[in-house]
Amino acid sequence: MRDGANFRPPVFSTLGCRLNAYESEAMRELAEAAGLEGAVIVNTCAVTAEAVRKAKQEIRRLARENPGAQVIVTGCAAQTEPETFAAMPEVSRVVGNHEKMRAETWKGLSVPDLIGTTEKVQVDDIMSVRETAGHLIDGFGRHRAYVQVQNGCDHRCTFCIIPYGRGNSRSVPAGVVVEQIKRLVGKGFLEVVLTGVDLTSWGADLPGGPRLGDLVMRILRLVPDLPRLRISSIDSIEADEMLMQAIATEPRLMPHLHLSLQAGDDMILKRMKRRHLRDDAIRFCEEARRLRPDMVFGADIIAGFPTETEEMFMNSLKLVQDCGLTFLHVFPFSPRKGTPAARMPQVYGAEIKDRAARLRAAGDAALARHLTAQQGALHRVLTEGPRMGRTEQFTEVAFAEDQPEGRIVEARITGHGGGMLTAG
Repeated sequence: MRDGANFRPPVFSTLGCRLNAYESEAMRELAEAAGLEGAVIVNTCAVTAEAVRKAKQEIRRLARENPGAQVIVTGCAAQTEPETFAAMPEVSRVVGNHEKMRAETWKGLSVPDLIGTTEKVQVDDIMSVRETAGHLIDGFGRHRAYVQVQNGCDHRCTFCIIPYGRGNSRSVPAGVVVEQIKRLVGKGFLEVVLTGVDLTSWGADLPGGPRLGDLVMRILRLVPDLPRLRISSIDSIEADEMLMQAIATEPRLMPHLHLSLQAGDDMILKRMKRRHLRDDAIRFCEEARRLRPDMVFGADIIAGFPTETEEMFMNSLKLVQDCGLTFLHVFPFSPRKGTPAARMPQVYGAEIKDRAARLRAAGDAALARHLTAQQGALHRVLTEGPRMGRTEQFTEVAFAEDQPEGRIVEARITGHGGGMLTAG
């Protein structure tokens, strides 16, 4: 980073997933180390057409608020639609998902003599990338650290554009992951979350083909001072035997899993090119809950996938109760150009909107049942602020009195409101 009190650090705007947020922190360190002053960096999402629209809206807003600033657009939408963003007059540079994590990229963007001479679009073939580096940042979040262990996806679900933004699946070696987590624990982090695009594919490209469960057990064994390890979104059909053993035997592995389910009807799942059926999802939830009775589940579900009838939709709606889901992420279907689902017979927009609303209502009811069941329970809560924290099940807790930040405290639940628990 350049010396001087007048250094103006770059402004970051992050859209989309936790992995994007993690990578923005890594980019921030790279950009500041390169001495990039006063630039605006927008890290985009491409999961839906609405996400791309919001990215354009955000770019225009930031350009208005930062007149004369170099506007750099990166992320999945920049990778999949570089020409869309290059055509925007507000945009100075379009940087691909691989390029954004390279120090050389940010060094080039920080040299005034080169800013007007280098190509506007720096986006290479993401499918040719074979390695994922473990980006050694000091920790994303104040009290909970996120560690990227995997990137990309080898699957080709018919609705999903993400493999074309992230490339094929590639893993961070276990030794690199363990060393990073040791470093984070040494800095005082009490909880680490493993993140990736297709987390359960971790290890397939590494020597010996280890599985995610192997990584989890290795972390818990080699980092005994880590109080809490959490897993982000997984594909339940790919959960390996060692992961299930960890769920059953490792109390430091948190009892909360977010599942990539997407639908609850077998025909829709086949048309999505998913790798599981409805009964597979139900069996997984029953088995995980049998192994760990306090386990709770979140899930992604798409409303209004092409060809979805009311009967098919009802199978997805009933999955909320059949799987015992607690936290629901509902996505109204949005066709992405270039995906097979965009060429299938579409459901009318009004029906998609109605089905999404019904799914959200079912999710709200499921969350309310979970919150009510916690009345009087004693929970270990990681405090993220003087009056806010999260239980081991990732449920938010509001405290009536100030608590020490960044600590794990025991709290008796007195009630709930506004989608969160309350504690005295």
